[in-house]
Amino acid sequence: MHGTARRESRLTIAITTCELIFNQAIRNVRKNHGNAIIGLMLNIAQTVLLVGVFMIIFIFAGMRAAAIRGDTLIYLMSGVFLFMAHIKVLSAVSSAEGPTSTMMKHRPMNSIVSVCGAALAELYIQVLSVVVILFMYHVIWTPVEIHQPIAAFGMLLSVWFAGMAIGVVLYALKPWAPEASKLMTQLFARMNMVASGKFFLANTLPESYLHYFMWNPLFHCIDQARGYAFINYNPMHTSALYPVLFGIAVLFIGMLIESFTRKQASLSWSAKH
Repeated sequence: MHGTARRESRLTIAITTCELIFNQAIRNVRKNHGNAIIGLMLNIAQTVLLVGVFMIIFIFAGMRAAAIRGDTLIYLMSGVFLFMAHIKVLSAVSSAEGPTSTMMKHRPMNSIVSVCGAALAELYIQVLSVVVILFMYHVIWTPVEIHQPIAAFGMLLSVWFAGMAIGVVLYALKPWAPEASKLMTQLFARMNMVASGKFFLANTLPESYLHYFMWNPLFHCIDQARGYAFINYNPMHTSALYPVLFGIAVLFIGMLIESFTRKQASLSWSAKH
C-alpha cells in the first residue's frame, strides 16, 4: 500500500518551528561550553573585565568629567552591555550552521531555525549576564538607579535585533566568501570599539564629527539608553526608532541573499569551510 502524505496546518508548522528554534538555542548555549552555568560565568567575566578596562582608561585619561553626572559605572555599563549584545549576536548569527552544514541534512532543520536559534541563545546569555551583574553591583557596591529601566531594556533588544540583521547578511555571504565574511565580522567588532560611542555622548560631539557615527545603530542605541538610564541626560541627535528601521531593512536584504544562496547551495561548498 502507498502511504499518503499528511498535510500539516500552518499553526502546526509554526509550533514545530518554534520548538526547533528553542532546541537549537539550547544547543547553541551549550555549544561553547558543556556546562551552561560556566559558559554564563565566562561571559559575565568578559563583560566585567571590559568595564574594568574602560574604567581605568576613564580615570587615567581624565575622561570622568565627560560622563553624565551620576554613577560613572552605570554610564560605562550602559555602553558595554549594548556593545556586547550587538557584537556577540552578530558573530553568533554570522557563524551559524549554513546550507552545507551536516545538520541541514536533517529535514526539519533549515536556515531560519539555525539563525534564530543562534540569535535567541545570545539574547538569553546577554540578558542573564546583565541581570546578574546589575544585581551584584546593587547588592555589593551601591543601589542601582535607572530612570526608565523598561525603555533602557528596549534599547538592548533593539541593538540585539540590529546585530542579528547584520549577522544574517554576513551569514548569507559566508558560503560564497567564508574568509571575507569572517574578516567583516571582526572588522565590525573592532570598528565599534570606537564608533559605538561608549566613551562619549552624542550631545557633546561637534557637528563636523557627528555624521561619522550617525550611520551606526549601536551608536543610537547606546546614546538613547543613557537618556533612559539617567534623568539628567536628554539625547538630541540620536533616534530610538532608527536601529529598528535599520534592522528591518538590513534583515530584508539578508533574507533575499540567503534565499538565493540556499537555492544555489552545493555540497561541494563545504570544502571551503
